[in-house]
Amino acid sequence: NSTKRPQEREREGQPKHRMESKPIKTSVCGGDNNVDTSEEKKKMALMRAFVERRDPNAKVVDDLTLRRFLRARDLDIEKASAMFLKCLKWRKTAVPNGFISETEVPNELAQAKVFMQGRDKAGRPIGVVFGAKHFYSTREMDEFKRLVVYVLDKLCASMTGGQEKFVGIVDLQGWGYSNCDIRGYVAALDIMQNYYPERLGKAYMVHVPYLFMKAWKIIYPFIDNNTRKKIVFVENKNLKATLMEDIEESQLPQRYGGELPLVPIEKSAM
Repeated sequence: NSTKRPQEREREGQPKHRMESKPIKTSVCGGDNNVDTSEEKKKMALMRAFVERRDPNAKVVDDLTLRRFLRARDLDIEKASAMFLKCLKWRKTAVPNGFISETEVPNELAQAKVFMQGRDKAGRPIGVVFGAKHFYSTREMDEFKRLVVYVLDKLCASMTGGQEKFVGIVDLQGWGYSNCDIRGYVAALDIMQNYYPERLGKAYMVHVPYLFMKAWKIIYPFIDNNTRKKIVFVENKNLKATLMEDIEESQLPQRYGGELPLVPIEKSAM
């Protein structure tokens, strides 16, 4: 897929606001480029042989999953294998049933802060998160982590046509001190970056208040370089135009000038 990526500009550690193979088996945790290079094919075969010796559960994992881990570690087989094996071990304890049910995240879902509907022009599912609906004082870390897994698994499960990535819109309108949760943000980043590599296609940060940029300076060092390139801070005056560079109006949430109503992620049929 050929999605335009705006150049990342940084100043004092923070980006300025800007416009900007083999048969598939079973996919577990997690490029826009869905074509394997000859080098990738060779390294995937070597990686598969290595990880299957270390953990028999790796045998049911598809090649696309292995490729995502390889790409996340710049095709370094040793680093990618270690990352992948860590993911398998993590899922055994973090997701013992193979999935997170709504009954495991009742308080988080009750806050109605995550929605999912529509697809961008590349066919990537769109998730919308409202930062002002998340409160540090009432957040229980284990349940919050389960919500992150629940959301990422739902987004991944909704991918079709060989698509491997999703798009996120992080809406920070009304965000204030009571919503600031550095530990929670870092925990969410850790899960996404280490256990769902190469799943994020782009993240639009919209309605960003100046106050949030103070928290951003703390969070920024925890974001890896690949993820940083996918984060776009959108100016309010160009909000709809920027989103429509990648999303058709028929697929854009009504809140941002599109035609689709917001659908809570637990009710999404995608």
